Amino acid sequence: MTRLASALLAAIVSVAVIAACAPVADVEAPPGDGPLVAFYGDSYTLGTGASEPSRRWSSIVCAERGWREFNPSVNGLGFVNNRFAYGEGDVPEAIIEQDPDILIVTMGLNDNFSFDARARDIRRQIDHDLERFDEGLPDARIVVVEPFWYTDERSESVDTIIGWVRDGAERIDADFVPGASRWLEGHPEWMAADGIHPDDEGYARLAERMSEALDELGL
Repeated sequence: MTRLASALLAAIVSVAVIAACAPVADVEAPPGDGPLVAFYGDSYTLGTGASEPSRRWSSIVCAERGWREFNPSVNGLGFVNNRFAYGEGDVPEAIIEQDPDILIVTMGLNDNFSFDARARDIRRQIDHDLERFDEGLPDARIVVVEPFWYTDERSESVDTIIGWVRDGAERIDADFVPGASRWLEGHPEWMAADGIHPDDEGYARLAERMSEALDELGL
């Protein structure tokens, strides 16, 4: 790992530790008649680095499709990384309570930072979270996205976690969107000043790729 990559890793872990102390965001589903779409994600789905929430990829996609967005994503969150609760009071519970028509899962990036110490826990929790959604949202369309990644350099854990997420999606017969870990690859100009998160242009690019993937799924 280069000195730059190490510095970026230290920065994102520092942000994650602070975020881990925060409760689930107090987010409400907007009123309206369109499909309610929930997002289970980390800072890349929360929109950290965007100039305003409407510029994050999830909000762009929802606006284009006439969807109502419920997005309780949390900075630094992983399936186990910086997870402050399991079960009661966690993000999956908040999502299940909303009973969305569609659920889009974009988790796994931050678990790379816990991989060496907690690989077994990560693999187990991926399956547990996805099974909770499958059981708790029997009428929802569940879309699991390959975990995002933020640098051109990739440790072996990135592809390992991608494989576990893909396998978990297959076990619950969810849709799976491949390739998302490389959607920002080769474009440092799409990153915010922190060098970790996308900027408005980066989120617009993620929205374009996600829209293409959702079109292929008929959504």
